[in-house]
Amino acid sequence: MTRSPTPLSICVYCGSRHGELPAYTEAARALGTAIGERGWQLVYGGGQVGLMGEVADAVLAAGGRVIGVIPESLKRLEVGHAGLHELHVVPTMHVRKQMMAERADAFIALPGGIGTLEELYEVWTWRQLGYHARPIGLLNVAGYYDGLLGFMQHTVDQGFLAQAQHDVLVVGTDADALLQALADRLDPGPPKSGDFARV
Repeated sequence: MTRSPTPLSICVYCGSRHGELPAYTEAARALGTAIGERGWQLVYGGGQVGLMGEVADAVLAAGGRVIGVIPESLKRLEVGHAGLHELHVVPTMHVRKQMMAERADAFIALPGGIGTLEELYEVWTWRQLGYHARPIGLLNVAGYYDGLLGFMQHTVDQGFLAQAQHDVLVVGTDADALLQALADRLDPGPPKSGDFARV
């Protein structure tokens, strides 16, 4: 893998559990390895457990930089990762999500629960409202998100979401190909600093 001359910062949302299928863990490791091998940076929720820990450890093992952001209330529960380049302990979930977003060039969701879904939908909504123009990806591992994707098309068909907004979400099944697809969609506009201030 050729290292990128311009390191990108990828915000990854994923579960603090491993889930039932080994494929979920394998995908988290593959995504982390691909980020690290490209010389990019991971921004994530700061935990050392579940898929969160797997993706962070894989980035570190591949030589990438990792920034974690974790609220005080979850630091003990999610076992804050002690081996990161930066671990920011913040007072609330709102501060956590904003700090992660401000430090990201693109977003990817791996399999996860309601917290992962909430984070995905928040940055997707922010994109719809014009708070940012950064690409958003969904790594659909072993068909995990098939039902969700079907429902989202249903929201379009029923007139609650524009097809253009639906198509903002870049869906893939291969970690490296998804990273490349997001890189290809990067907005070459002004720097990202401060563009979440209105959120």
